[in-house]
Amino acid sequence: MFKRIFKFIRLRGVLSLALCTTLLVSACSGLKTTPAENPEEPVSVITGKPGGIKFSDLVQKDQSGVRLPVNALLWRAALDIASFVPLDDVDTFGGSIVTEWHQSPDKPNQRLKLTIFVMGLELRSDAVKVQTYTQKRLDNTWVDSGRDEALARKLEDLILTRARELRSVSVSETTQ
Repeated sequence: MFKRIFKFIRLRGVLSLALCTTLLVSACSGLKTTPAENPEEPVSVITGKPGGIKFSDLVQKDQSGVRLPVNALLWRAALDIASFVPLDDVDTFGGSIVTEWHQSPDKPNQRLKLTIFVMGLELRSDAVKVQTYTQKRLDNTWVDSGRDEALARKLEDLILTRARELRSVSVSETTQ
């Protein structure tokens, strides 16, 4: 008789365990899960590398009245002057332009890299800063040879001159 009772209790325990498991599994089936969204990372228009700001965002922000944090004439002039060297990184809202290394055909053992900072909203001489880095070739390796301050100053002057030209063109177009 005890054997029958133990079998009944054991059977009842197995049935209870199966019933609890079924209830738990069926309760989870009503949950709706959504996969985590991976936001699309912007790709630079100029370099094609990830990071930066979408071109469409620039247009939308410009239409809403938000301006660039740097002088637009200086920014455009800096891009114009730096156009002889391939661009590596351009940050419109940070106001920085970094170029790749450029090797001039007339100086094959020397190469140049530019970093241009446009700071501020006014067209002033202290609103643009250029840093030039040079390297020289020794055998098959490039060795840093420092900065060329004279070239940096000339490039700053060229950027300021170009910005003034752009301003005079835009003024003459609006007065006609």
